[in-house]
Amino acid sequence: MTGGQRRVLVVEDELTIAESVAARLRAEGFVVDLAHDGPSAVDKARELRPDLVVLDVMLPGFDGLEVCRRIQAERPVPVLMLTARGDETDLLVGLAVGADDYLTKPFSIRELAARVHALLRRVERVSAGSRIVLGELRIDLTERRVHRGDAEAHLTPTEYDLLVFLAERPRAVQARERLLNEVCGWHAGASSRTVDSHVKALRRKLGADLIRTVHGVGYALEVPR
Repeated sequence: MTGGQRRVLVVEDELTIAESVAARLRAEGFVVDLAHDGPSAVDKARELRPDLVVLDVMLPGFDGLEVCRRIQAERPVPVLMLTARGDETDLLVGLAVGADDYLTKPFSIRELAARVHALLRRVERVSAGSRIVLGELRIDLTERRVHRGDAEAHLTPTEYDLLVFLAERPRAVQARERLLNEVCGWHAGASSRTVDSHVKALRRKLGADLIRTVHGVGYALEVPR
């Protein structure tokens, strides 16, 4: 953050798109930095510590999926992924490596700005001084840190928000559509498989027994022992 302003790193090799996105976000009050290939994106994310990354999938050097893996391994940061691909499998791969939301090209610059604001609002939703403790699962809502037993789990912002939503309602089954709307903020037409992808990541990081699938409905958090 610079002087109270949020910093956004825009990673896009098509210069016209990069400049258009940057201009709109600067008009919205953000500090914006640009990178045009995979290696420089990772370097700038490490150096500048942006509050959010807008990340194109197709990049020179190495692609946006690898960029996302590397920056999330160093420090969790919200990522809005841009893709020209219409294949849902490709989009789910992006979510699996740590992206929080995605837009398919061509997209509206106004919608992109709205998604950026929405992602940052979600990250800022914390309850000062409070924790959720369910058995050996501990969630620090102030620092946005999660432990199971002695091990800390490094979650993406969306994974964290999804876990908190379920943990605030232990054992209660939550429909995929509700999770999509309440946690992710995506439009009703978005695929519920995006929720499945984030649940899969939570199970990998916190244990397969943590979240129960209710077939045809959604998911429930089991109270860990």
